[in-house]
Order: sequence, then structure tokens, then C-alpha cells
Amino acid sequence: MVGDLPRRLAAEAIGTLLLVLFGAGSVVAALIMGKGELTYAALGFISLSFGLVVALVIYAFGTTSGAHINPAVTVALAAGGRFPWREVPFYIGAQLVGAFAGGLLIVGGFGRRAAADFGTGQTILGPEVSYGQGILLEALGTFLLLITIMALAVDRRAPAGWAGFMIGLAVACEIFVIGPLTGGAINPARTFGPYLTTTVFGGDAPWEEYGVYVAGPIAGAVLAVLVYELVARPAREVPEEAEQGTAGEIAGSRTPGAYATEESGGAGEPRRVPVEGVAGDVPAKGTAGDVPAARRPQDEHIGDRVGRGARRRRRHGHRR
Repeated sequence: MVGDLPRRLAAEAIGTLLLVLFGAGSVVAALIMGKGELTYAALGFISLSFGLVVALVIYAFGTTSGAHINPAVTVALAAGGRFPWREVPFYIGAQLVGAFAGGLLIVGGFGRRAAADFGTGQTILGPEVSYGQGILLEALGTFLLLITIMALAVDRRAPAGWAGFMIGLAVACEIFVIGPLTGGAINPARTFGPYLTTTVFGGDAPWEEYGVYVAGPIAGAVLAVLVYELVARPAREVPEEAEQGTAGEIAGSRTPGAYATEESGGAGEPRRVPVEGVAGDVPAKGTAGDVPAARRPQDEHIGDRVGRGARRRRRHGHRR
């Protein structure tokens, strides 16, 4: 995250607005096209819409605010020591405001019937799903989401560039499974925005079920962060300096005097040679060192004088 707090809050609000507009909005569109009926095939398109918008928001705002766009994500990262608790209320407030704004835009686009007849794409428990089952299912879906976030967006060992795409797929995956039972919200803000919008425009919002969409996602998210920290241990097993071939800067240092001794092949003092693979005063074999400057005419002149002096000493029998 690189932005100051106001800019990060704006990113969270806009990101959550887009999530509700194109996620919950796809539910309204599917209901309109299905004349009030929501088939499992339509749920597939809803899953795709949610997955795509989550991925795009992460790529757009991930470097600014972290693109939490979900109070459960914010709370879980703070519980794992990866986000400051003092900023949690501000993030959640921005997410709830953005979710409500997204709901208003759904009504603005589809008309008041989006709220009155189709609940602004709100999530509800299935006919035979109990309150406890709803919490469990929402916790399991959010567990999958947070495991994916930890593995691909938080862990420094993750391959670069895959976070948004895979997190979006994780959202689509959980909607495929738990969507028919709870709606697959896994996000208190995603449920809050349509509920409030529906209430404002005279529709019927099941506020008595809202606790499912708060308790379940937060419990599953916190559990996922703790499990990942315990099992994968990203903080303990990542070396301080990245190895060659991994993402990040390659840090190294020269070790003066990194030499070994080698017999010269005959009588005399052993000569020093640089140790292969150790960066010393002399560049190691195969590495880029200082490129010598082009030979100049005076270098040739000096070489000629040295050569003539050596020949004169040999003619006079000079020995060292």
C-alpha cells in the first residue's frame, strides 16, 4: 500500500462500489432475464461476474489500499498482525459506504423495481438452511477466500501477477458451491449495501439474517489467516535476502581477500588466486567486472620500452 489514508479509503469505497454494482447487479439482471427465477446456470454467470470484478478491483487498487473491499478481510489481516487495528474502523466505514453507493447505482440503472421486486441482488438463506448452517457455510467460503489471499497476495514467496486472477476465481468457486444455500456473500459489506438500498426504496430486506453474513465471514477469515501462518509460515521460512531467480532485489556483497593459495607448478612462493564463485577484489569468473579502457598509444610505447630492457638484461647475462 502506497497511498495516504484518505486516498486509500477512497480506493476501498470505489472498489466496494464496483463489487456491489457488478456483482449484486448481475443477480438483478439474472432475475429480470429469468422472470424472477434464478437457475443454477444463471448462478454460473453471477459467479463469473463477481470473480471478474474482484480481480479487476485488485489489479486497479491493490497497490493503493490493498483492495480489501471486505470488512472480514480487513479484520482478519489485522488479527494476523498484517494491518494496523487503528485503521480498521476507517476501512470498514469506507467499504460500507461504497457498498451502499453501489446499491444506489443498481436502482439508478434498473429502476425502483430492482429494490422493490428483486431486493437489489441481496443475499438470503435458502428455505431449509438454518441460522447455524448459514454461519458455517459463509465461514467456509470466506476461509477459501482468505487462504487464497494469504497465499498469493500476502506471502512473499508467491509468483508475481497472479493474485487478482486467482482471488477472483476463489470467489467464483465459493459461489458455485454455497450460492444456492446462502447467496455466497462471504462479505458483510456486499450484504449490507443491497439490504440498506432495498429498505430505503421500500423493499423487504431480511435484516434478521444479517448476523449470518457478519459472524460467518469474520470467523472464517480469521481462522484462515491463523491456519496459514501456522502451517505455511510465510514469516519464518522466507529468507531475508531473496535467492537468485526469485522475485525481488538480489543483494550481495564483496568479501575482500577472498583468495585461495595454489602452488605455482614449480619451486617458489605459492600464488594467490581468486576463489571461484566468491566475489572478492577480483571479479569472479563469468561475472561482470570493470571493462578495461581501450589501449592507448602510450601504452604501446611503454610496452616496447619494457620489452627492450628485458632483452638487454638477457644479453649481458643479468640474473635476478
